[in-house]
Amino acid sequence: MKIIPAIDLIDGKCVRLYQGDFSKTEQVANDPIEQLNTFIADGAQIIHIVDLDGARDGEEKRQYELIEKLCDIATVPVQIGGGIRTIKTVEKLIQAGADRLVLGTAAIEDPSFLKAVLAEYPSHIVIGIDAKDGKVATHGWETVSEVNAITFAKEMEQLGVESIVFTDISKDGTMSGPNIDALKQMNDAVTCNIVASGGIKDNNDIDALEKIGIKEVIVGKAIYQGRVTLRGADS
Repeated sequence: MKIIPAIDLIDGKCVRLYQGDFSKTEQVANDPIEQLNTFIADGAQIIHIVDLDGARDGEEKRQYELIEKLCDIATVPVQIGGGIRTIKTVEKLIQAGADRLVLGTAAIEDPSFLKAVLAEYPSHIVIGIDAKDGKVATHGWETVSEVNAITFAKEMEQLGVESIVFTDISKDGTMSGPNIDALKQMNDAVTCNIVASGGIKDNNDIDALEKIGIKEVIVGKAIYQGRVTLRGADS
């Protein structure tokens, strides 16, 4: 199991949201650079960074300077998410040093953009499927569509997508455990690598995900609270 620590950024600070609600923000670390170095020293093989300013407020608020600094420092691959909706943004983040880019809203709302980036940067693109009650949510999780999450995953598979980050919004930031049933259904439905995200509270959750065939998991609050550790994590 590959444990991927999350650094969520608002205004240059490391935060965690509760169920994707921007009004329920908790600062979990003072310095993103220090936190990045700590995760790498503890054995992280990849870092997941979400630019929540970019997700909520668009291109003008994107934290490019900080992201580039984090990518420069990192000695492991960096995965970036948060409001990536244009070719220009994709190009700037790749130039900044991002290894993987997680596309969410744009993947469902702009098929031509999705096909273009998959054609140009296939190894860099990961699809983020954020769901609430089985339906795909967009725009920083503030809008819930009528699109079924598994149906959408199958469509992404047909386009050649290799990895999907699946987040159950109702679980995210709650430390109440992941939605094992939903993750199993999605993992069984497609051949894409399914990366679990949301609700991880301890190592028992990691074991439960491994049993259903999940090979990568993004962990946020549980790592900051020391309930899940990176030391000794298998690749």
